[in-house]
Amino acid sequence: MKDPKGRIEPGYVMHAFVCGHSRPENSARPSCSAKGSLELLRNFKTLALEHGLTGIRIQKSGCLDFCEFGPSCVIYPQGEWFTISEESIPSLIEYLDGGLLPTKYSMNICNQTPLDED
Repeated sequence: MKDPKGRIEPGYVMHAFVCGHSRPENSARPSCSAKGSLELLRNFKTLALEHGLTGIRIQKSGCLDFCEFGPSCVIYPQGEWFTISEESIPSLIEYLDGGLLPTKYSMNICNQTPLDED
């Protein structure tokens, strides 16, 4: 039996989560949504569809707890973390399509300066 999308088993080859968390103004910590993560998510999904990627899912997540270095994105099953931007999206699409890990956009909290909220 198949599901309505024609799948015969659950799961994805790769699963990308983009933080969509928001915090109130004047919070002690920034939020990814205030840094445009939801617009980036829409663009990421659109480009994935345009490239005809299958077996992957790109979706909004709750707080990934690294908003200072965000907008945050994590891709499983590899567990690779990225700071997503318009510039990074084409490289992330290539990665989801079996390309090389785009280390230029990897989140490295030990060697990366937290990004300002604006």
